[in-house]
Amino acid sequence: MGIDVGGTFTDIILFSEKTHEITVLKVPTVPKNPEEAILRSLSRIVDAPTQVRILNHATTIATNALLTRSELGKAALITNKGFRDIIEIARQRRPELYNLRSKRPVPLIRRSARFVIRGRMLADGSELEGLSEQEIRRIAREIIEQDFESVAIGLLNSYVNPAHEKKVEAILQQQGFHGEIILSSEANREYREYERFSTAVVNSVLAPLVSRYLSRLTSSLQNAGFASPIYLMNSAGNMSTIEFASRYPSSIIESGPAAGVLACVDLATKLSLPKVVTFDMGGTTAKAGVVVNYDPDIAYEFEAAGSTHSGRSIKGSGYSVRQPFIDLAEVSAGGGTIAWVDEGGALRLGPQSAGADPGPAAYDRGGKEPTMTDANVVLGRLNPEYLLGGELKLRYDLALKAIKEKVADKLGIDVLAGAQGMIKLVNHNMARAISIVSVERGRDPREFTLIAFGGAGPLHACDLAEEMGIRNIVVPVHPGLFSAYGLLTGDLASVFSKPVLSTSFNLEDHFAALRIEASNQLTKQGFTNFVLQEFAEMQYLGQSFTLTVPYGGRPDAIKEEFERRHKEIYGYSSSDDKIEIVNVKIKAIVKIPKASQKNEHLNEDTSKEVSTKARKAWISGSEVNAPIFNRDKLIVGSSLPGPCIVEEYDSTTIVNSGWQWKIDESRNIRLERLENI
Repeated sequence: MGIDVGGTFTDIILFSEKTHEITVLKVPTVPKNPEEAILRSLSRIVDAPTQVRILNHATTIATNALLTRSELGKAALITNKGFRDIIEIARQRRPELYNLRSKRPVPLIRRSARFVIRGRMLADGSELEGLSEQEIRRIAREIIEQDFESVAIGLLNSYVNPAHEKKVEAILQQQGFHGEIILSSEANREYREYERFSTAVVNSVLAPLVSRYLSRLTSSLQNAGFASPIYLMNSAGNMSTIEFASRYPSSIIESGPAAGVLACVDLATKLSLPKVVTFDMGGTTAKAGVVVNYDPDIAYEFEAAGSTHSGRSIKGSGYSVRQPFIDLAEVSAGGGTIAWVDEGGALRLGPQSAGADPGPAAYDRGGKEPTMTDANVVLGRLNPEYLLGGELKLRYDLALKAIKEKVADKLGIDVLAGAQGMIKLVNHNMARAISIVSVERGRDPREFTLIAFGGAGPLHACDLAEEMGIRNIVVPVHPGLFSAYGLLTGDLASVFSKPVLSTSFNLEDHFAALRIEASNQLTKQGFTNFVLQEFAEMQYLGQSFTLTVPYGGRPDAIKEEFERRHKEIYGYSSSDDKIEIVNVKIKAIVKIPKASQKNEHLNEDTSKEVSTKARKAWISGSEVNAPIFNRDKLIVGSSLPGPCIVEEYDSTTIVNSGWQWKIDESRNIRLERLENI
């Protein structure tokens, strides 16, 4: 079972290992009590809880807490004397260079909750000055008296020698502190103090909230008869244990988007598509990524709760978290994204979103602002009677009213023109996100296939493909729950890191120590069968950013691979500069059961594929009487040209003029742009 709690909807998918059948359910998210909504929903689709063997989960609870700064744990920071303000000074970046009123994000731990101690480790791991146990005990008593829920400990050079951090932790526990203690040397065992401390701080403020939520969820599921283990999707597209996610919740900040890309990897592998652009348009945002040779782009640092500009993350606008995550370009362009007219009379979109409560105006839950869902309803692209199989009725009149009052009247145009303007603007913004992960990284999008998913993704897929020159699109089965399906395709994995910071390529001793550490940790967690993948993080001596290269035991091979990748990404490689090994890493993978859909036989007789309905809809820039197809009733092998609309339980696919659709053996919709266009 996969459960994906998003900002607007909660998606649940149940896969039967015996029949290979999939059962799905999509319900509005209840932000204040997500676990209660999950339990109510499970009772609708699960007859025998004891038969559920594995339950995988993705959640936005950590993301929402950072964005809203609500329900964060009361945390303290213990650091070296003189470094009290490092998490506030950061890298001295201004998020907006030319904005004189630009403000830094509010520190997650206020200054009065940052405690300093004497003592210092040097960069080689030797001790320059010892710790004062008396001083630490005094601080521990203050922390306990002030009822702090968690403590982050960030000391200089602890990535080389964590002895001081471990000693502070031991004294805190001896003095009676029972909250969560996060060591920076364990949260991120790499050099650069600010990023390491910030990662520890983010974990410390999230740990109380996330651990309580996961504890409530686990108890509720057990009380309901579910006895299966629960795993959490992390930002890198791997599953983590509940214990790990509770202690290091920063690892699940981007869990939902990662699950969607993981589903794309699974589908691309099945369909033998080595070059794929992933496009996920949900209720709040749209995200674009790339999968090349069945591997997604991975980055190793991001700004949690930061801002974006045209899909790019703005450095200094959020809280630095250093850990692997699937690299995506994100724009404010979801079904709930609100359209508005600025003082200069220009149409704008977002970043505000109607979310699940009150939702778009058409939801009739009190929302008054015009959203992308409202625009699609007004233009006939969405069926007001068929969302979620008819469970969620949409009000055409309320959508029309919102766009007229908040967009059309202010621009001096009619309602249909206002709705069309909203569609064109959102398509332009989303095409920009695709351009970031393709064109700006030296990739020709015309060589790629677009996988469109999310509840709103297939609505806009043809428009985006035309703008980017993409000729092939895949709309997977249940696209609105595709991220939830991705939860059923991943393996359990942990990453172990060891700093090197050397130009010597004698790495075997480093990897040998890391293999022992990885093996011991997994054995403690009860896992005996696992696979180890080894990597080296490398850079030219003096550079600030690294490239990650697979390690195969041959120093000459990783050097050649580093130079090849450096030239591919940056346009050059240098034989004159020394190469520095910054870190070595091991990814330990534990295989767990996965979903695998069965193929159906192609049907040679597709004469039955005749639409029984049609409606006026704006497609390809003009109003047409579009044939309507029910996806569940289409047979494998059927194929017809657009323009038309394909409706299903969780999404709607718009097929533009000049496109041909076909149902393949796995019941994916394959869209191909005709050659004469």
